[in-house]
Amino acid sequence: MLPTLGRKIIGTCVQSCALGKQRHSHGRLLSGLPLTELTAVTSIDGRYARHSRDLREVFSEYALIRNRVIVESSWLKLLSTLPELPEVPNMSGDAEKFLDDVVAGFSLDDAKRVKEIERTTNHDIKAVEYFLKEKVSLNSELAQSAEFIHFACTSEDINNLAYALMLKDARANIMLPSMDNVIEEVSTLAEKVKDVSILARTHGQPATPSTLGKELANFAYRMGRQRKQFAQCEILGKMNGAVGNYAAHEITVPEVNWPKLTRNFIENDLGGIKWNPYTTQIEPHDFVAEICDVICRFNNVLLDMDRDMWSYISLGYFKQKVIDGEIGSSTMPHKVNPIDFENSEGNIGLANSTLSHLSAKLPISRYQRDLSDSTVMRTLGTGFAYTKIAHNASIRGLSRVDCNEERMLEDLNNNWEVLAEPIQTVMRRYGKEAPYEALKALTRGKKVTGETMRKYISDLDLPEKDKEILLRLEPRTYTGNSSTMAEKKTVKEWLEV
Repeated sequence: MLPTLGRKIIGTCVQSCALGKQRHSHGRLLSGLPLTELTAVTSIDGRYARHSRDLREVFSEYALIRNRVIVESSWLKLLSTLPELPEVPNMSGDAEKFLDDVVAGFSLDDAKRVKEIERTTNHDIKAVEYFLKEKVSLNSELAQSAEFIHFACTSEDINNLAYALMLKDARANIMLPSMDNVIEEVSTLAEKVKDVSILARTHGQPATPSTLGKELANFAYRMGRQRKQFAQCEILGKMNGAVGNYAAHEITVPEVNWPKLTRNFIENDLGGIKWNPYTTQIEPHDFVAEICDVICRFNNVLLDMDRDMWSYISLGYFKQKVIDGEIGSSTMPHKVNPIDFENSEGNIGLANSTLSHLSAKLPISRYQRDLSDSTVMRTLGTGFAYTKIAHNASIRGLSRVDCNEERMLEDLNNNWEVLAEPIQTVMRRYGKEAPYEALKALTRGKKVTGETMRKYISDLDLPEKDKEILLRLEPRTYTGNSSTMAEKKTVKEWLEV
């Protein structure tokens, strides 16, 4: 018999093992948690799910499988129209409607069935083919054409077009609207404060004044340029077989002009995609890199604005609106922090790191194809999701600030030395000796007052009209054309040039 202590230890171990099947000693469930916003591994589907939920219709595994079904069924419909391929009979209206209904009614249960098949095939595209064969077996007419599903195709013929459809949808329905929302919010605030003068800073030091609206309009214009380039990015696709040469196509049905047929299929039947005539087994993803790069550039402009807004808030140029019930610090009750701009900055970092990797990795593939692109392409939604989360955060931050004109005027009135520029420039026009050096001696590294500057101007030998202009000048009025440049219509006009 075991000693009493040994029996107790074994009994405790048995009991602990039994409990361990359900719960770790620190309270963690070992059997796994159901996927919810509280249990999601990443913040995309967890904390920030409300900002990324609409991406599930585009970037999820379900959405990718649905797009593959669209491509496979569309290809079968096209084959049925070829007189050179009588083995695929022309579809009747009823048969075509049956196939269209499979696509239109593609459900989560259908996607689950594809995944069940994939557990046997260990091949995602073949699982889609077998799924469609199951479906068409229910229609006697289509059942005759079952073996022409995936005819002459390599998996990437289907996959690259499924991703092309995904990116077309994402651009039109997610990213362009998100970019437009950001630009609109920035433009609206810029126009609202177009006449509010601000002390500019170069190298962090006082510089020629501007208006707050013009400084924001700079970002609206820059983002507008990137948005325009994003909208113009070509989305490419291929359907030319195992290594891109139509080998199986031409050996089987040489009478068909396969390049012409597939180009028409990609550009017209699927629509919004441009045919790529030169590929290996894969479409080389250069266009995906271009899309990722331009989103990164848009995000970088937004990041630049986020950091400026953070700094302006720190300077007191913006007051943050106090939201009842919100807390800025768990220990400092007075705090109102610029968390939205900080949140945007963090998510832009995550977005751009993903998108930059996609851009650098995807165009490179060994020989005619390696599989490393496949796993990377599945993270497209990650880059788009973090981008959208960042955009929403910046918009929220902009909606929560009011400009503090009094504080900005205080800085302007404390930096009359910024008028050294217009004074020396007017002196140059009239050929005065060493005007730059004279103003440098008066102002560099010194704090001067309005009285000091006016006395200097009064003693200058200049035409009276020019002297009067300079004497009326103040830091807050020395802003050039910045008010006009801050107007929405002006930004729009320059973007259309």
